[in-house]
Amino acid sequence: MERRFQGSTDIELTDTGVAQARRAARLLAALRPDAIVASDLRRATATAAELAAVTGLEIASDAGLRETYAGAWQGLTHDEIIAAYGEQYAAWKRGEPVRRGGGELETEVADRAAPVVLGAAEKLPDGGTLVVVSHGGTIRTTIGRLLGLEPGTWEALGGLTNCCWSVLGEGARGWRLLEHNAGTLPEPVLGDDV
Repeated sequence: MERRFQGSTDIELTDTGVAQARRAARLLAALRPDAIVASDLRRATATAAELAAVTGLEIASDAGLRETYAGAWQGLTHDEIIAAYGEQYAAWKRGEPVRRGGGELETEVADRAAPVVLGAAEKLPDGGTLVVVSHGGTIRTTIGRLLGLEPGTWEALGGLTNCCWSVLGEGARGWRLLEHNAGTLPEPVLGDDV
C-alpha cells in the first residue's frame, strides 16, 4: 500500500474498488433507499452507479461532496508529506485548523458538504432513506457538523474503510450517529432513548 494522499484528485476506481462498490450496493439496496446523491469525482460516481444499477434510482451529482482539496499534499505519499510538510502535518494531527498543502480547512469542507446532505434529506418522503456517496474526510467532517460536534473533535469519528458507510438518523434532539464505518446492515437498537 502506497499510503498516497488522494484529496480531490479525480481518479478512477481500481478493479478492487469496483468489487467493493458492487458488494456495498447489494447490501445498501436492502435499505430501499429513496435517493442517491454523490460527489462528482469519478471514483464516487462509479461507486454510486453500482447502487443505482441495483435500485433503478437516478444519481444526483454534486461537487459540494468532493473530498478535501489538499493542495500540494495531493498525490504525495505519507512519507513525502512528512518530509516536506512535517510541522504542518504535526499541527493537523494535533487537531489544529490547517490548510493541508495550502488547501481547504476541514470546516470549509463541512460548510460546502453539509448543506448538500441537508438539502437532499429535505426532499425525502417521511421515513425515507438517502444514500450519500462521498469521501472519507468529507463524510467525517459532514457527520461532525450534522451532529453539532466541535471541529477539533471530528477526528474522533475515525476514518472510513473504502465502501463502508455511516448511518445517521433523526433523534428527539437532532441527528444521531447510529453506525460508523459499517460494512453490514444496521440492526435496530431498542432502548429507553428511542
